[in-house]
Amino acid sequence: MTTLLIQGGRVISPEDGLDDVVEIKIESGVIAEIGHNLLLPQRDGQTLDARGRVVSPGFIDLHVHLREPGGEESETIATGLAAAVAGGFTAVCPMPNTQPVNDCQEITRSILEKAHEAALARVFPIAAASERSEGERLTDFSALAAAGAVAFSDDGRPLKTRELMQRALEQASALGLPVIDHCEDPALSAGGAINAGAVAARLGVKGIPNDSEDECLARDLELARATGGRLHLAHLSTAGAVERTRAAKRNGVRVSCEVTPHHFTLTEEAVVDRGVDAKMNPPLRTARDREAILAGLADGTIDAIATDHAPHAPSLKSRPLAAAPFGVTGLETALGLGLTQLVEPGRISLLRLIELLSSRPARILGKPLGRLRVGGAADITIFDPHAEWTYRASEGKSKSRNSPFDGWKLKGIVTATLVGGKIVYRSK
Repeated sequence: MTTLLIQGGRVISPEDGLDDVVEIKIESGVIAEIGHNLLLPQRDGQTLDARGRVVSPGFIDLHVHLREPGGEESETIATGLAAAVAGGFTAVCPMPNTQPVNDCQEITRSILEKAHEAALARVFPIAAASERSEGERLTDFSALAAAGAVAFSDDGRPLKTRELMQRALEQASALGLPVIDHCEDPALSAGGAINAGAVAARLGVKGIPNDSEDECLARDLELARATGGRLHLAHLSTAGAVERTRAAKRNGVRVSCEVTPHHFTLTEEAVVDRGVDAKMNPPLRTARDREAILAGLADGTIDAIATDHAPHAPSLKSRPLAAAPFGVTGLETALGLGLTQLVEPGRISLLRLIELLSSRPARILGKPLGRLRVGGAADITIFDPHAEWTYRASEGKSKSRNSPFDGWKLKGIVTATLVGGKIVYRSK
C-alpha cells in the first residue's frame, strides 16, 4: 500500500467548510487524514508538493460528448478522458448521442468498459430517454440504471410531447434519477445556425430565437412541478431561461441547471471572428443574455458549470456556417475561463467556482464525490490559480480542435489530477 501526502497547498472544499493550508494523506485511494504535520510511513510513502497551488475536490462535468461508439473520427473515450483529466475533471457524464444511440444496457456497459480500460476519469453515462432518441417510446429506465446510467436525456433533442416528458419524469423519479432537458422547440429553431438577431442578419443565415429555448423550458418546468420529478436543465443560454428557472426554484420545483463557459464568456459577435468554431446549440446569445447568466452564477440560481464538450473532426467543421455541425470543445479550457472570466473580475469567489465545478454537480448526480473529507474518495484537482498561459487547441489532448478560444490568454492551470488517489495527470 502506497501512501501519498499532499503538502503545502491551499485546500478548499466548499461542502465541508474547508479553506486552509493543510496536508492531505491518501491511503488505498481514500483520504485517510487532513491536518498539519502529518507523518508518512517509512516505506512506500511519497509526497506531492502543492505549494502555491489550490487543492480542490475533483471537478465533475455533467455534460460531455465522447463520440464513441460511432464518432471516433472526432473523439474516442480514451482521448476525451485524457482531455478531461488535463482540464482537472475527475468524472464526466457522456451524453447518449452516439452511433448507435446509448439506449440499451449493452452500449452503456461498453462505454463503461472502455472507460475502465482508459483508467483516467470516472465515467457516469447518461442514457437516452427515448429509443434511438426519436421521441416516440421511452427506453427501459430501470434496465439502463442497473447498467450504470445516472440520468436520462435525448440530449440535442427535446422529448417531443408533454405526455412523453411527463412519463419520463415519473419513471426517472421512481429511480431517484433526473431527466436532463435540452430545451428547444424544433418548430421555432428549424434550419437555424446561430442566434436570431443582428449577426445572423449580417451573415445571411437563419437564426434560432430565444423563444425556442424559453417555451420548451416553461413547458417542462410545469411538468416537473406537476409530477414532482427531478429536472436538470442543460446549457441555459437565455435571460428568460435563467429567470424562469430562478422563479421555479423559489416555488419549490425540483430543478437544477448548468451553464457552459462559452455562454458565460462569449456573445453572438464571436461568430463573426471565429466562424464555425463559435457555432453551438444553443447558440451564443446577446450581451443581455450573457449578463443574465453571470447574475445567475453569482446569486445561486445556476447550480453547475458544464462544458458541453462537443468535438468535431476538421472535415466536419470545415463546412460552411449553415451546414457545419454544432459544438465546441471545452474540457481543457473550463478552469481557465472560470478563473479569468468569473473570479478575476470579481463576479464570483474562488470557493463558488469550485462549488460549481465539483460539489454541486456531485449533489445533482447523487454521488459521494465533490468533497475532501476523511474516508472519502481521493478525487482531487490541484491547480495554480495565478499561472498565465495561452491555450493552443493544436496542443490539446482532445482529438478535435474546434474551440473558439484557440490563442486566448488564460489565468489558472491544472498541475495535477488524482482519481481514487492515483495521479492520472501531471503538467510538465
